[in-house]
Amino acid sequence: MTDARLIPARGLDADEALALARFDDHGLLAAVIQEASTKQVLMVGWMDREALRRTLTEGRVVFWSRSRQEYWRKGDTSGHVQFVRSAALDCDADALLVTVDQVGPACHTGAHACFETHPVHARTIDDTTGAPA
Repeated sequence: MTDARLIPARGLDADEALALARFDDHGLLAAVIQEASTKQVLMVGWMDREALRRTLTEGRVVFWSRSRQEYWRKGDTSGHVQFVRSAALDCDADALLVTVDQVGPACHTGAHACFETHPVHARTIDDTTGAPA
């Protein structure tokens, strides 16, 4: 667990974020990509230390491709660029939220967001009564 006293109120610079980030056993960190204008979650990708450094210092989102074992900067081939507007590590520093201006669809399927292609029916609860809705 991260001690909140370690995080400056002004926000972390790239070096501080890299020092604080907790990567998994494969050296990766989950990166949740959210559209700045709508707050919609567009996709989730993976970053290693170098991809995180590039994302925080270059202004474009860079991922580590687990299948191709190489870096990919979102939009270099498709033109569907993600411009970084903000970034934040979660409370345990083991996941990253990146807020972006998205150009074109975020998903490789052509959908605006990756979570539009396979909706799952989940039981919901009425927030006023606590009973199943």
